[in-house]
Amino acid sequence: MRPKVIRKYDKKIVVPEGGVIDYGESLSKKISTPGLEHMVEKILISRGCLAKRIRALAKKIVHDYRRAEAIQAIVILKGATIFSADLIRAIYELNGPPIEIDFIRASSYKAEAESSGKVEILITLSDNIAGKDVLILEDIVDTGITLNNLKSYILRQKEVKSLRICSLLDKPSRRQQPIEIDYIGFEVPNYFVAGYGTDYAEHFRYLPFVITIKPSFLEDKL
Repeated sequence: MRPKVIRKYDKKIVVPEGGVIDYGESLSKKISTPGLEHMVEKILISRGCLAKRIRALAKKIVHDYRRAEAIQAIVILKGATIFSADLIRAIYELNGPPIEIDFIRASSYKAEAESSGKVEILITLSDNIAGKDVLILEDIVDTGITLNNLKSYILRQKEVKSLRICSLLDKPSRRQQPIEIDYIGFEVPNYFVAGYGTDYAEHFRYLPFVITIKPSFLEDKL
């Protein structure tokens, strides 16, 4: 199945099973994963699609925060680091409000392919975010368990002025707990995805696009 060519990025993008590619972009470049090629199925979201969708998200965020003195970004480690860096730069380039950055790390996966359902906060916030307009930045929302726990933790511990959530990827087919996401980059099928910050067992974070892991490989690990 060929990837769908994307020309417009200002509306919700639902990624088909074949993936998406930016208009005029080529996928001829080999996926650089020495020794791990047997794990990779295909490119699901090309780097051109990522760049243009992130700019569209930044434009929407700048509009919504136009009256804010600053945005308190909370980056969820490790997966959201690359996405967050590109999004924050895009907000700056669009003359958005100043952005203060803090980090938090939580996990329900550890080194597994399936969520354990138990969320552990590994790194907590270092800044005082009371009274601030908070924007949580996440790489992917699937079960909703981790993000719901983090949202509750932030609201319980800190008296914030407002709180919104931005996720690069959304996988609603896997949802176990409802969660409201204010900004979504791409809605993806029920694949195990990696790349662009997202990983499989700490592999593939460095890739500038999003890939899928072969189901046959995952079956051997479950």
